[in-house]
Amino acid sequence: MSKQTKEIIGVGRRKTAVASVWLRRGTGKVLVNQKDLKDYFHSEEQKNTVLSPIVKCSAENQYDLVIRVTGGGLEAQAVAARLGLSRALVEEDEDRRPTLKAEGYLTRDPRKKERKKYGQPGARKRFQFSKR
Repeated sequence: MSKQTKEIIGVGRRKTAVASVWLRRGTGKVLVNQKDLKDYFHSEEQKNTVLSPIVKCSAENQYDLVIRVTGGGLEAQAVAARLGLSRALVEEDEDRRPTLKAEGYLTRDPRKKERKKYGQPGARKRFQFSKR
């Protein structure tokens, strides 16, 4: 018989980025799209953004993370991964909710790009008016 490892999945979104986070007990290994965290996110700030819920819950080196992100830019992907990780941590232990909620990690950022309208060059910009 094989030993079952309990996996918890959290989904996070930001703009057009979608992140699925698999949380399992382990040693602190983080994979993003089958690459190491430091190889995928080059900015130290983005790495800290992704891992901030685990640091806030004092659970470093207790979980292995497998993150799959698509769409958006790297910054939106990092914030989406943070939301997915926060949701997974809360699903694993409901006592973490107040800590993560106070930091704003459980709030989905609703801002999206506004669509371009016809008769205009962009969403709100107008073509230059000429009286003559």
